[in-house]
Amino acid sequence: MKKSILAVAVATLFTSHLVVAYDKGDFVVRAGVTRVAPDEATSNVSVAGGDLGFGLNISNDTQLGLNVAYFFSNNLNVEVLAATPFTHDVHVNNNPLGLGKLGEVTHLPPTVTVNYFFNHHTAQFQPYVGAGLNYTFIYDEAFTDSNESLGFSDLGLDNSFGWSAQVGFDYRLGSKWLINASARYIAISTDATFTLNNAALGAANAPGSVGVDIDPFVYTVSVGYAF
Repeated sequence: MKKSILAVAVATLFTSHLVVAYDKGDFVVRAGVTRVAPDEATSNVSVAGGDLGFGLNISNDTQLGLNVAYFFSNNLNVEVLAATPFTHDVHVNNNPLGLGKLGEVTHLPPTVTVNYFFNHHTAQFQPYVGAGLNYTFIYDEAFTDSNESLGFSDLGLDNSFGWSAQVGFDYRLGSKWLINASARYIAISTDATFTLNNAALGAANAPGSVGVDIDPFVYTVSVGYAF
């Protein structure tokens, strides 16, 4: 009899530990690795109104990714994406001047997304889709020393406002912990301006510009905690 009671108690404890649910009013905090992979398209670089015949390439970067979500119903949440700053190398995509690495740019892309969860809120596997808005802060943009010696200076990029979309899933490990994976597209468009002062190129403090659609895919793998 005592063994039966103990077995029931252990089973009840084990079962209750595995109870999972997303309920209205829940918060989820996730932290993990986020990779930003630009799918860039740029206009050709222009100096003093003249087309130089090449555009730009922007490298990938991986940083710590953070997000916080709040469930305003059992199947809908609003999520805020944050991260440590991303820094990208900028190269020219056709290099007639032998410029090499052109410079670097750093940005933060906070994004607010509303997500819909397909499965019943007590399911262990929780796939979702979402859409939202992004505002990207771009700063610390600079040419390399070698390009500054060629007369490139005053690099500046505008901040960007655009839309975003994502797919992902949570896999609940218990009543609190979970693992998450997501893929997100963010529309980031900016204009870059600079000055070129190089007599050999016939440029005397000539203004330059290039339009850049960065439009990255953002991939995240993280661990989360629900409360």
